[in-house]
Amino acid sequence: MEKVVKWFVLTLAAVTLIACASGAKKDESAESAEQASSGEETGDTRYGVDDAGKIDAKTLLSDTTGPLSRRVFYFEFDRTDLSEEDRQALRAHAEFLAQNPDISVVIEGHADERGTREYNMALGERRAKAISQLLVLQGASKDQIQEISFGEERPVALGHDESAWKVNRRAELLYSGY
Repeated sequence: MEKVVKWFVLTLAAVTLIACASGAKKDESAESAEQASSGEETGDTRYGVDDAGKIDAKTLLSDTTGPLSRRVFYFEFDRTDLSEEDRQALRAHAEFLAQNPDISVVIEGHADERGTREYNMALGERRAKAISQLLVLQGASKDQIQEISFGEERPVALGHDESAWKVNRRAELLYSGY
């Protein structure tokens, strides 16, 4: 949780600095020359901030080290509960969704190969719903979230042992358009 808070504080500070800097008047010819020399167009996308000072969602979602980088959540055998670490990571996703109502996410629930096909489909659905409910409780809109279960049909590991089953018992967050 501390990392998420620190990340948001740093991002807010960067946005504030950029907003303050963009408020300063510049000579139009100097600004055009600066843009031409740096290869920039209008807007400062280096920091994921658009002309209005809003953080660019695509930049946040493509950041491989940021609080939204974790999008796969693993479960114990026949379980749907989330660890505290999972809950902290999902808080960042809920905040992001709450701040970006035009963005939606699909939560895919998966299971390992043990159990019947029907049981695993239901288990994958319960896993997706567990994450969906947590996101909504933390501020995301239900309209932004879709749950789907693939059961055992889309394994990431094809083995028939605990190491394969462990990575197949998961739920994945897939943001639309990203």
